[in-house]
Amino acid sequence: MTRRQSINGSRARHENPIPNASRIGNLVMSTVIGGANPGTRELPPTLEAQVANVFAYIRHDVEAAGGSVDDIIKITFWVKDPAKQRAALNEEWVKMFPDPDARPARHTLTLPADSRALVQADFTAVLG
Repeated sequence: MTRRQSINGSRARHENPIPNASRIGNLVMSTVIGGANPGTRELPPTLEAQVANVFAYIRHDVEAAGGSVDDIIKITFWVKDPAKQRAALNEEWVKMFPDPDARPARHTLTLPADSRALVQADFTAVLG
């Protein structure tokens, strides 16, 4: 058995030969997660729909690695305008992490102006 394990679960998303995430020991790191509709490369027109897709993919990927969202230690998001678009992130964030005393770290950065995506993310998890 190799030390590093590629994680795809039932939803491999990348065109290139890279997995959704990679695991070594109890550490899981995702590749970039976009907001396309499941099974397509089609981006929904709204930020809220793309954010909901991103959160669904985060859950899928950490569970495919053998963990749960409780194992996520940090999520980084990229959006077009962090100050104006945090509310869409916060809505899904509180759904996934309802306990204010047990939320992962979060960082929000700016997507390039020419990006077709309205949101992207990646995460790091430490499996129990």
